[in-house]
Formats: sequence, structure tokens, C-alpha cells
Amino acid sequence: MPRTLAALMTALAATVAVAAEPKVEIVAHRGASFDAPENTVAAIKLAWEQKADASEFDVYLTKDGKIVVIHDATTKRTAGDDMKVASTTLEELRKLDVGKWKNAKFAGEKIPTLEEMLATVPAGKRVFIEVKCGPEIVPELDRVLKAAKLKPEQTVVIAFNADVIAATKKARPDLQALWLVSLAPKNAKPRTAEELIAKAKDIKADGLDLSATPAVLDAAFGKKVKDAGLKLYVWTVNDVELAKKMIAVGAESITTDKPGWLREQLAK
Repeated sequence: MPRTLAALMTALAATVAVAAEPKVEIVAHRGASFDAPENTVAAIKLAWEQKADASEFDVYLTKDGKIVVIHDATTKRTAGDDMKVASTTLEELRKLDVGKWKNAKFAGEKIPTLEEMLATVPAGKRVFIEVKCGPEIVPELDRVLKAAKLKPEQTVVIAFNADVIAATKKARPDLQALWLVSLAPKNAKPRTAEELIAKAKDIKADGLDLSATPAVLDAAFGKKVKDAGLKLYVWTVNDVELAKKMIAVGAESITTDKPGWLREQLAK
């Protein structure tokens, strides 16, 4: 094959590969939590191996003021022992095994500190830090993030608690912070775009991170959010058709338990 033709074919193949990449950010939910124990170093490292663009994980403050990565207020579901995180020291929490419940091969996984999770983040990747407690965590969060020396654009803070978002933006206006919302909360009316946009503006959120609820989040809803100058992210999507619907309504970022699988499916 002539050299010029070979070069042309190589360039064409590269173009096709880029075109096949999903036009949406793929965020690993609690790390690659379908395949590894959620919110562990093993899960976040696997997320990077599965080519996730970002990884989400949950944080609480311990009794002694340290930030640990865990979803629930207690350790019962993932460790067996029932300890309340806010009433337990870091040293005590680190004695627990939060890997073996998922699979024996993960035995020995510990509840990570925020520092440990941030240390895994490659250049060009992001983390979504979901705050599960209140705004009292913000000073320590700020300290840890500054010590980690990630670029501001690599860190996103998310929370259902609007006060957490307001406090984060006050302390760190350089960080992206998004308000988490369930669009169809139990025993309540579905949330309207106008209601959410007004609240997001009030707390100075950069955007909304919404449940992927197609009955509520349609094209009109998505357009209102985007026209208001807000980011539109969605969670937690493990179905390719639902992912495509969310992209169609304007979602820029999708959180999933299966980052590698979803990326492959959307590239087809």
C-alpha cells in the first residue's frame, strides 16, 4: 500500500474511533460497583481500568473529624458490624472488612479515606464526591482537596442537601457543585423544572444531577435546565436504551454501575 494511502487509512480509522466514543461523560457509581465492592479503592481503580471518565463516591465525617468513603450512615450493610460512622473513629472503622461481602477475592478491603481515593485519580479524570452528611464537612473537605492538589476542574461536589452545595460554593467557588435531586420522590409530587432551577440558582449550584426518570425528565424539561445555564447530569443508569434517552434530552454526564459496559454499548 502506498505510504500516503496508508496514512489516509490510519487517519480515517482514528476518526471513526473518535466518532464511536459516547458523546457523554461516563461516571462510575461508587466506583465500578457492579464488579467490585462499592466505595473501595478496588472499585475506583477498576473504574479507571474500565475507562470511566470519572468516578463517584460517598463521604461522611467520622467521630474524630476525618472524611471516609461509605454510602450508608452505618457499616452494617457492607461490613456486617453495625457501627454509626459519625460516632466511630477512623481507627475503629479501618478495622472493618468491606470487601468480602461482594466476593471473597476482595476480602481485606478497608473503608477508604478521601485522601486514598483522590490519590488514584489519573490526569484528565474527575471525581464526584457525594456528601452524605451536612455542611459541617466542608472545612475538612476543603483541606483535603487542597492537600491532594488535583486541579479544580477534576473535582465535583454533589449532595441532596442543598445547604451542602451552598456551603461548598461559598468556600470553594472554583469547584463545580451540583444539587442531587430525585425527580419522583416517594409519596410526593414529581419535581418541576422551574422549581429546581430556582433552587439551584439560589444555592449557586452549577447544575442539577437528576434521577434518570424519563416520565419526568423529557426534552422540554432538559431544555429548560440547559437554557437556564445549568449543567444537566443524571444517575444511575444501567440500561443502554435509558442512557440514549437521557442523552437525547440533554444529559451531559451519566452515572452508572457498569462504566466499561455502558461505554461499549453506546459506542455501537
